[in-house]
Amino acid sequence: MKLETKKITYSIDGKLIIDGIDISVKEREFVGIVGPNGCGKSTLLKNIYKVFTPDSGAAFIDGEDLAKLSNKKTAKKMSVMQQENIVDFDMTVYDMVMLGRFAHQKLFSGSSDEDRKVVKEYIKEVGLEGYENRHFLSLSGGEKQRTLLARALSQKTPLILLDEPTNHLDIGYQYQIMNILKRQNLTLLCCVHDLNIAATYCDRLILMKKKEVFDIGTPKEMLTRENIKALFDIDTTIIENEKTGRLNIIFMPEI
Repeated sequence: MKLETKKITYSIDGKLIIDGIDISVKEREFVGIVGPNGCGKSTLLKNIYKVFTPDSGAAFIDGEDLAKLSNKKTAKKMSVMQQENIVDFDMTVYDMVMLGRFAHQKLFSGSSDEDRKVVKEYIKEVGLEGYENRHFLSLSGGEKQRTLLARALSQKTPLILLDEPTNHLDIGYQYQIMNILKRQNLTLLCCVHDLNIAATYCDRLILMKKKEVFDIGTPKEMLTRENIKALFDIDTTIIENEKTGRLNIIFMPEI
């Protein structure tokens, strides 16, 4: 499942938010989007998963224009884990994860044996077995994120878009979420806040700055002292982890 965008431009009230974005994500590739606050990362994702409609340009899955696909067909190709997940009504963990099966259900048919099997599988996959009857609003932040990840995975799509899935989580939960994602062997496009997480898990990085793509490449190519300084205005020391072969970024603030 290949994802690409061609010249996506989007503005709000006449203010340009993203400008002519061209990206591509290969099948089963884990691509991270990295950049400072306000550079357009989340806006780009929302233009892809159709919360926003681009002023110009388009997003394509395997050559099909997403704007021309029905919502149900889109939901069979792509699932989404948003940064903002405000739930106004409570439900059990099991029912929350079952929402991910909506695209596979026929009208008024209810959940099937296959739906129930998939939901149980992914509740177990994210480490929440035994939590099925717990109420979502009673969960910790990490447990809520794992529930929402199970919902996205239960949709059984070849592509998942994620907007900073580890935001506001403690360090243990951050790496737990990323480990779960990495072992799925899916096509993943993810906004990443933490540069060390990006270096550890992503196959390629899209750097964004001031509404545009700044550069694209592997973590080792992108996470240089010069690039990090240009994007975040902070000095760094970068070393290669002997055990993992991945980069570790050490930030050097002026103190």
